[in-house]
Amino acid sequence: MSFRHIVRIAGVDINGEMSLVYGLMKIKGVGPRLARICIMKLGLDPRARIGYLSDEDVKKIESFLHDPLSYGVPAWMVNRRKDYETGQDKHLIGSDLIFAARQDIEREVRIRSWRGFRHSLGLKVRGQRTHTTGRVGPVLGVSKGKAKQQK
Repeated sequence: MSFRHIVRIAGVDINGEMSLVYGLMKIKGVGPRLARICIMKLGLDPRARIGYLSDEDVKKIESFLHDPLSYGVPAWMVNRRKDYETGQDKHLIGSDLIFAARQDIEREVRIRSWRGFRHSLGLKVRGQRTHTTGRVGPVLGVSKGKAKQQK
């Protein structure tokens, strides 16, 4: 087996020195749980390094990441359940995940939902407090000192 210093999996260059779990986690949309399940379902050694993977193993990993439901992964583990356009459960990775999230935000803004309204104003969306946090731009701070100096 030859060692490769950089392995490209699902459009991401991964350092060959990394272990399988941590290397797969470098792909956007793959967390530690999905990475471990991928390794377990494909029968790979979790302690192996990414650089020692064969081309067939890389193709197996890519096919698993594009459709984990066909490998027996439960539907609650995928990151796109009941997709808005198709109604199907999917798992998106990489630029597809970024594109889908951007489309969701644009749809919310377009239909003028509360979340879309908050997004369009650049405010917090998930109910966080905004009295003291989330301030952007030039912050004035306390202005009492300036009022005393002017008198």
